[in-house]
Amino acid sequence: MKANGLEAKHGFMNLSFQKIIRYEPLIHIFFWYMVLFFPYVKYLGREGGYPIDFRHELLALLFDIIPTYLAYFWFFPYKKKSIGIPLFIAACIVIAIIYNYFDGYFHPGDQHPQTWKLILSSLVRYASLITAFFALFSIKEMYRKQRVIENISLKQHQAELSILKGQINPHFLFNTLNTIYSSALDKDDKTADLILKLSDNFRYILVEGQQDAVSLKKEIRHLKDYIALQKERLADKVSVDWFEDIEDPDAQIPPLLLISFIENAFKYSGLLKGKNNPITIQLKLNGGKLYFYCENSCKDIRKEEVDENWNESGIGIENTKKRLQLLYPNKHELRINSKSPKFIVELQIQLL
Repeated sequence: MKANGLEAKHGFMNLSFQKIIRYEPLIHIFFWYMVLFFPYVKYLGREGGYPIDFRHELLALLFDIIPTYLAYFWFFPYKKKSIGIPLFIAACIVIAIIYNYFDGYFHPGDQHPQTWKLILSSLVRYASLITAFFALFSIKEMYRKQRVIENISLKQHQAELSILKGQINPHFLFNTLNTIYSSALDKDDKTADLILKLSDNFRYILVEGQQDAVSLKKEIRHLKDYIALQKERLADKVSVDWFEDIEDPDAQIPPLLLISFIENAFKYSGLLKGKNNPITIQLKLNGGKLYFYCENSCKDIRKEEVDENWNESGIGIENTKKRLQLLYPNKHELRINSKSPKFIVELQIQLL
């Protein structure tokens, strides 16, 4: 679900990276604007102001920009640094020599600095500017790598959830088909109604069951259909007490999240002797917190009495535990008491 912590973090990282990309041109413009006009700001209030021709400063800016962006777009991303470093240093020296040539037009006669001093000064200036852009490049690269890691983690997370849901579906359908099979053997007139309910279950699993989230009312309808199927199969052997108090029926919940607990209740109740063995199910939603309670009797049942097919519900409960950990880390509390004579499941989830 989108509300889980991993996806929220993933969204935050994407948003931060997008902001950097969106505003990067403005950052570049502001930076070069400051480089160009800083000397003039520094000389504000002094007599005569900044003594250097503005055209000279534009020329210097141009030759500052060339090595800086050569580093930013080529040298920093270049993988083979053993080749890149000497090539880049040579390029910077050539750029400094060319700048020295054009700079001579603004320093006629003896006013022009010595060539080696100007070249050295230019290289030091390039290094300072390149260092600033390396910081920006490093920030972008850090976010880019983090996005890759987050994307991989998110895909693994979604794949694991899909596997867990896929493991729920087969054993649930198998148990439901057992119900229809038993009814058909008894030539029960309600078989057609059971098949209709089964088709609704198929539809739910194949459509809603493949989504990340469904409305709580749809999940409840699915649970009630399942309970109806099991009550028909077990006849008067079980008595189901269902209670619900839902503040918002359209609240979103992962599909097939609660079915394994109810399936488990019917597994044990179907093995008990006597009639009207109670199963109590409560479902509440208040203030964004979902509360689920399921209780059934499990007294005098030995492990070897449990049908091998029904043991699949144990797998379902384990898968549900894993799904809860993935979907609601630190936002759910699950308590299972399987000690005789009662099997009790209590689950609380903070949906919002």
